[in-house]
Amino acid sequence: MNFSIDKQSLDELNLMGKFRQGSVYFLFNQMKTRGGEQLLDQLFKQPLVDEAAINERTAIFRFFQEKGLNFPFDAQQVSLMREYVDASAEQGRLASYGNIMVKKVLSILTRDERYKSLIQGLQATIVTLKKCYGFAAELSGMEGPYQRRANEIRQILDTPSLSALIETDIYKAISVRTIATYDHLLKNKINGEIKGVLDFIAEVDVNIVVGHVAATRGFTYAKALPKALNALKAMDLKHPCIDKAIGNNIEMQKHSNVIFLTGANMAGKSTWMKSIGISMYLAHIGFPVAAASMEFSVREGIYSSINVADNIALGYSHFYAEVVRVKNAAEATATGKHLLLMFDELFKGTNVKDAFDGTLAVTEAFSEYANCLFIVSTHIIEVGEALKARDNIQFTYMPTVMEGDVPRYTFRLRNGITEDRQGMMIIRNEGIIELME
Repeated sequence: MNFSIDKQSLDELNLMGKFRQGSVYFLFNQMKTRGGEQLLDQLFKQPLVDEAAINERTAIFRFFQEKGLNFPFDAQQVSLMREYVDASAEQGRLASYGNIMVKKVLSILTRDERYKSLIQGLQATIVTLKKCYGFAAELSGMEGPYQRRANEIRQILDTPSLSALIETDIYKAISVRTIATYDHLLKNKINGEIKGVLDFIAEVDVNIVVGHVAATRGFTYAKALPKALNALKAMDLKHPCIDKAIGNNIEMQKHSNVIFLTGANMAGKSTWMKSIGISMYLAHIGFPVAAASMEFSVREGIYSSINVADNIALGYSHFYAEVVRVKNAAEATATGKHLLLMFDELFKGTNVKDAFDGTLAVTEAFSEYANCLFIVSTHIIEVGEALKARDNIQFTYMPTVMEGDVPRYTFRLRNGITEDRQGMMIIRNEGIIELME
């Protein structure tokens, strides 16, 4: 089963965006090779839904972090190697010999660059394979979750034909016949194995970067639990992309799987919900999270409604767009999937009475799904009073501390329902009424 998350949720949590500074992807986009970048794309787009697979991946990242390993390859040589082994080749060794001989003659007579490029590609491949053998040998001597993978690569490079290639001195002249032999070997006979070595280099690139990000930012690795437990527990959880972010604790279980969150504007409700969603997504790809500790039951998807906008093209008002969003979430929940659902300021596009009724009805309905984790925030604190009879709902709020007439936001989560109402105070502080008189 695939992990489901739609474009709106991806955008609201700012998960993707290769060149978008501030995105979660950008935080980890420090790969040295093109293969590493492609693998990062793949990992980000394919969250795992099996706790054993998640924990295995996190163990590998943690291993690379703890060993403090550095990337041993030259990125330019890896790029030349990839271009070389991806290039089309003649089917037979004799045909390869003839083709290379023609390129060599043309390089002398017409300054054709193809022979030079071929030699550079072969030299880069030899150097990279030699470094790869040494690094794989080093890794295979370290007990841990990556030892078996390192042994696989070492076995490939230990074959007699590749051993001879790796020991070739690239600073000495190589005959055209030998070049043709190696060219046929790398591009035809064992091309699949060589591309597997390049995959290994890409993995090493990603593993080292992820471990480095975790170490430099003080992130930790979440432990995946079976989805049936329907639990989430994290200590000092914070937004990974905000410097000096304030962390908070969260604990959800089957019997307390709903959080009803209140607080004033700017108190930090939306950021807190995004922090939870981002951490859950990162945890499902095995990446480190911004928390002191975290364990979670595997979800089959994340569904958020944080920044719902109107849709002019479809003729949707803001309120109707909210209704459609809730309907889509309800349909996803009705499938029986184990989801994380987050609604921020439900029905703020309509009047207070309808917003009260709608928020109450939707929260009560979603709270019946014991296989999901549900977080809802609202300004309408009266809804909380109406929900207190439900024993699976937790009530938390982001407080506002008044310093005279000036509000200060601590971003520290508290239990209960807020009584803060500073809307008119802020309006008065800004002198809006006086400007209109």
